[in-house]
Amino acid sequence: QVQLVESGGGLVQAGGSLRLSCAASGSIFSIGAMGWYRQAPGKQRDLVATITRGGSTNYADSVKGRFTISRDNAKNTVYLQMNSLEPEDTAVYYCNAVNIYYSSRYYWGQGTQVTVSS
Repeated sequence: QVQLVESGGGLVQAGGSLRLSCAASGSIFSIGAMGWYRQAPGKQRDLVATITRGGSTNYADSVKGRFTISRDNAKNTVYLQMNSLEPEDTAVYYCNAVNIYYSSRYYWGQGTQVTVSS
């Protein structure tokens, strides 16, 4: 079992920045890739960015060049640096982790609200 706890969300003006963090605990040895997803009201939960244990990253086109995902394996923590925020970025952001031994097994955090005002 893996537990994920996000922090760092809040209210920010358009053009501003936020840094989200997600701390993992529990069966840390089971964690493979990690990522950030977001869900706006009435929308599907969409991928924002992912990062493998080796540091390979992938980004949604909508955030490429503005967001940066990183991880500190020693601290079992993944981060999302969000710059040049836009009102369209407003959503609940969720941390995700994949079981390295069972790729169909996913873990989710409780989510953190990010609101970008115009």
